[in-house]
Amino acid sequence: MSYNIFGISERVESWVQEQEEALRPLFSNLKRVKEATTLRVMEAFHHCAIRDIHFHSYTGYAYDDPGREATEEVYARVFGTEDALVRPAIASGTHALSLMLFGCLRSGDELLIISGAPYDTLHSVIGIDKKNGATLTERGIRYSQVDLTADGRFDPVKIGEALVTKPKMVYVQRSQGYSFRNGFTKEEIDAMISLIREKSPSSIIAFDNCYGEFTSISEPGHWGVDIFAGSLIKNPGGGLVSSGGYIAGRADLIEQCSYQLTAPGIGKEIGGTFGTTRSVLQGLLFAPTVTYHALKSAALFAKCYEQLGYEVNPPFDGERQDIIEAIKLGNEENLLAFCEEIQKASPVDSHLLPVPGDMPGYTDQVIMAAGTFVQGSSIELSADGPLREPFIVYLQGSLLYEQGKLALMRTIQRLHPHMM
Repeated sequence: MSYNIFGISERVESWVQEQEEALRPLFSNLKRVKEATTLRVMEAFHHCAIRDIHFHSYTGYAYDDPGREATEEVYARVFGTEDALVRPAIASGTHALSLMLFGCLRSGDELLIISGAPYDTLHSVIGIDKKNGATLTERGIRYSQVDLTADGRFDPVKIGEALVTKPKMVYVQRSQGYSFRNGFTKEEIDAMISLIREKSPSSIIAFDNCYGEFTSISEPGHWGVDIFAGSLIKNPGGGLVSSGGYIAGRADLIEQCSYQLTAPGIGKEIGGTFGTTRSVLQGLLFAPTVTYHALKSAALFAKCYEQLGYEVNPPFDGERQDIIEAIKLGNEENLLAFCEEIQKASPVDSHLLPVPGDMPGYTDQVIMAAGTFVQGSSIELSADGPLREPFIVYLQGSLLYEQGKLALMRTIQRLHPHMM
């Protein structure tokens, strides 16, 4: 059956398929990553002897909940860490990162971010430009930042200078967020970890891992990162998890984060999972395959929009460390039209019209298109962007490559009607 049942012209469909053919070698490489990461997840399930009892729900304090404990053991093994905290009560990626920061840092400590300005929602966690009485800086934690170079890479000279103060935590945002830069290569990350270990060996190396899980064969825990966090309604949830987040890392650091989540002295020992362990574990099993579909969709968008003359990031053949594809659309009209077509290609709420609005944690109005089964799930196909120059749209996710391909064709027809 052709895409013309959705009103896609034969000319547009044929042109997109031509671009797709050029991506076959890239798709083969992505498939190898999917296979390797799927096998690692399967091995963790076998090692932890996952069985039916782990899917049951416990009430009240949920002492000795075997499903909760097994889920966290699986996550730690998959991500190459000593321990993990995986809970439905962690409401978002920002919440997970906030728990990580407040759990590890104390008054008088220094937080050094070496990947430039962090994602918008973290500004009000750290207290960079807004104070709310509860930020890190208002609790006596010093904040410093090293900007990236003009071409969006780590600046080892300035980072080396900043490490002289021996910061308690050195933090890296793995994805581009609302910027326009490539993800960091594995070689760049390895070099930066070596530099930190040399200049400030006692510093905690922390990663914002949102959007990055299963995009490469290994994870930050395998690279020597001390602690990192992410959201279960992004890559690791596989599109099945309705809520939750995770923190993975050194056991002593996870313990401190668990005290921040519950209470000092109680930590990981309580907290119901409300019957969610089945979907959390099943979603993790599917996650490498779903991420593969998202990466294929992102690469196809990049290839086609490059051919149409737009600036994209990363380029279609660039190394990917997250599922995000950024496209400079140049004006507000194009940004709104693009998001409207993404919405129309969604399996849920395809009849709705996304409109810009104020969002908690963002300084500009944001338009978000996401016809998702789980609200805010960015492993499902979604697109968003702040209404500010140069009107970049950030595309991510796609449970199915075919949906991503349909959405691409719709956006091309809308922005380039002459191609019909």
